Amino acid sequence: MKIGIVGTGNISTRHLNEFSKIENVNVEAVCDTNVENLNLFLKNNKEKKIRGYSSLENMLENEKYFDGISNTTPDKFHKETSLQILNKGFNIFCEKPLAENYQDAKEMVDAAQKSKKINMVNFTYRESSAYQKLVEILKSGQLGTPRHVSACYYQSWLASDKWGKWREDDKWLWRLSTKHGSNGALGDTGVHIFDFAVNAVGDIKEIFADLKTYYDKGDKIREYILDANDGFNSLVKFENGAIGTITNTRYATGHANSVILEVFCTQGGLKVELDEERTKWSTLHICQNENINKMAWDIINCPKTPSNYQKFIESIKTNKNLQPDFSQGAKIQKIIDSCIKSNDNKSWIDINIM
Repeated sequence: MKIGIVGTGNISTRHLNEFSKIENVNVEAVCDTNVENLNLFLKNNKEKKIRGYSSLENMLENEKYFDGISNTTPDKFHKETSLQILNKGFNIFCEKPLAENYQDAKEMVDAAQKSKKINMVNFTYRESSAYQKLVEILKSGQLGTPRHVSACYYQSWLASDKWGKWREDDKWLWRLSTKHGSNGALGDTGVHIFDFAVNAVGDIKEIFADLKTYYDKGDKIREYILDANDGFNSLVKFENGAIGTITNTRYATGHANSVILEVFCTQGGLKVELDEERTKWSTLHICQNENINKMAWDIINCPKTPSNYQKFIESIKTNKNLQPDFSQGAKIQKIIDSCIKSNDNKSWIDINIM
């Protein structure tokens, strides 16, 4: 099976490595308008003999037999490049967020549905086997009805040098600048935590969000204006009647990259806490039955589940579109847009009429 990759920034190497792990799947070609990035990618992977192109148009013109194309371009190019790929009749695997706003995301969904091609969004944390088990238990009704939800995404790269010095590296600075296409923590990692909660608990009906930008870190470095949000708090009301909080910050000292979801139901509770090293990705905490009155939690170690990359390949093979698809990506983008509107208006937003 032959795969192409659009964009050769940092995340493209992850896509290359993950697809290369799958039997009989090869990355055949890549493209990037940034020739420096393209040449570096090709140099670092020269043993794979990957063909390189300086534009998506050139790659699509010369490569006729891709089974799928992976879109790893920066957020602001997702719509343009994805539409080109779909219009040429290729299956597509797109990095998150799907688009910069719901209107663009909806246009991408419509194009995907019209093309009848496989379409997926790379919500990474779906790959946790513990999370998959949590979703399965919730959907089964085993623990009754969800009542309260707490979902947190914690990073600390504005407060530590875990991944290097953010003031000196473009790969971090662009995430702090709306001019460079960033919706801040909300658009970068907020999409993950909202997908995490919504896929497990159900759709959100209303939301009240407070976005925060800390200007004491400075307001500009080189060409980067540091005006994107550094974190947010949100109150949510789910369609099924549950309420909860969904939060995200880049100042979570002591947390490299932690994703935590707690769901409390009428007949028990569930918790997953994912870490940067993935050592906890298979660990599910559950409180049910006689443990409810004992305040005791059991731990379930869950067998490994397929990665999103594997699910994309499986979707192509079976012609059955597995989740998360573009429609889910658009749903999450609508929530992101609602958060921005809520923050601007300082009011609750009914997501269904956004």
